[in-house]
Amino acid sequence: MTNVSRLEIPKGSVAEQAALGKAARKQVPRSSHAEFRASEARRSPLEVLEEQGSTRVQELLPIRYGRMASSPFAFFRGAAAVMAMDLATTPTSGLRVQVCGDAHLVNFGIYNSPERRLIFDLNDFDETLPGPWEWDVKRLAASLVIASQDNGFDEPSTIEVVRDGVRAYRTAMSSFAAMSNLQVWYSRLEVENLLSMIQARVSAAKVKIPESRVQFARRTVNKFATRDNLQAFTKLTETVDGIPRFRSQPPLVVPLVELAGEQGEAWIQGESARILSDYRTTLEDDRRLLAEQYTFGDLARKVVGVGSVGTRAWMTLLLGRDHEDPLILQFKEATQSVLEPYLGRSEYERPGHRVVAGQRVMQAASDIFLGWYRGRGLDGDDHDFYVRQLRDGKGSFDIAVLQPEGMRMYAEACAWTLARAHARSGARIAIAAYLGNGRTFDDAITEFAFEYAAQNTRDHAELVAAIDGGRIAAMHGV
Repeated sequence: MTNVSRLEIPKGSVAEQAALGKAARKQVPRSSHAEFRASEARRSPLEVLEEQGSTRVQELLPIRYGRMASSPFAFFRGAAAVMAMDLATTPTSGLRVQVCGDAHLVNFGIYNSPERRLIFDLNDFDETLPGPWEWDVKRLAASLVIASQDNGFDEPSTIEVVRDGVRAYRTAMSSFAAMSNLQVWYSRLEVENLLSMIQARVSAAKVKIPESRVQFARRTVNKFATRDNLQAFTKLTETVDGIPRFRSQPPLVVPLVELAGEQGEAWIQGESARILSDYRTTLEDDRRLLAEQYTFGDLARKVVGVGSVGTRAWMTLLLGRDHEDPLILQFKEATQSVLEPYLGRSEYERPGHRVVAGQRVMQAASDIFLGWYRGRGLDGDDHDFYVRQLRDGKGSFDIAVLQPEGMRMYAEACAWTLARAHARSGARIAIAAYLGNGRTFDDAITEFAFEYAAQNTRDHAELVAAIDGGRIAAMHGV
């Protein structure tokens, strides 16, 4: 693989860019996106997952497999590499944007902007890379089918959820195509506006959602607002000999000293100052000045997510003016994107830089402490990481409790957000022209999503069988 995946901003007038999108319809009809057939040469999903796991922390892999085996949707969440392999065989329009690479509906959520406003946005960029915008839409649509099926929705309700979600993407892209560049760049979905839209729909006669559910959503959002560094500090640390330390909660949270003993203490003394110094150089000047006012406190390994389990993820405790002024950062390992084998390597030498650059392009507002570094681990090998606050108003809605109408509204919010993230790359006019005003694309993606959900069910069953047969070790309920 020698080619490099880069963004190319479309040139020309509005009419010329629109003509580019319409011309793409002739080469790749919108109806062709309905197609999905597993290639005869398709690799086993277990082979793909095991290959991913070869560079991860081996003792944590049974947790990953146990979580993925718990349901078809949990499997889907962890199988971004499997779907990337499959998407590489599907038609694309040739129009590229900065893609998330893992745009399933649980990778959208709430967090605080630097202005202290709660916003709804994409929140996972481990796989981000310039690529076909259709791949993100297809992963989101497939996740809607699988989550709806997991929730017990009937087929007509599930079709409505997916079709309305894809329609929301198409109409949002049309709106963004009519905006100026700055209007697109400043667009965001603030949570208060989202709740107001939900309230308005609930008030409409056609929507049958109890008012109590809307109030529950507001209480949930208010709870997210309290999830800050001080709350995380209170929950995750304890005082030992007058010094705050991370509380041990194995296997999910393990302080470094428990993992490596005296070697860990020596590593901290030798590496912490250098790592923090390297990380701070990736921040803007004003934010670097702020970060320099904190000193190292403690370090612990933390198991995160589903598909991410086994990657090296650390919580780092930094202390400001005193022990009551904490900052907890998450250092999460960044590796090659699952898209790179099919789209070309990233233009960024360091995977952490790739993640941060992609996140800054796609998000309406990013964490002020977002940065990256490369460091030598306890195993003696170099590893790349990206850095962000562990908690800063972060939270996500529990999709498992959503009924069809709630899932439809959530799907529309995710789809609008994805369109806005893609529109920032510059190809919005051509994409909107390609999508058009009819339902051809909506119907095609809906059909694809059901076909892929069926494939995902088969892949999940293969994992469960491998666990039951003893080929793969798994820890359930962790």
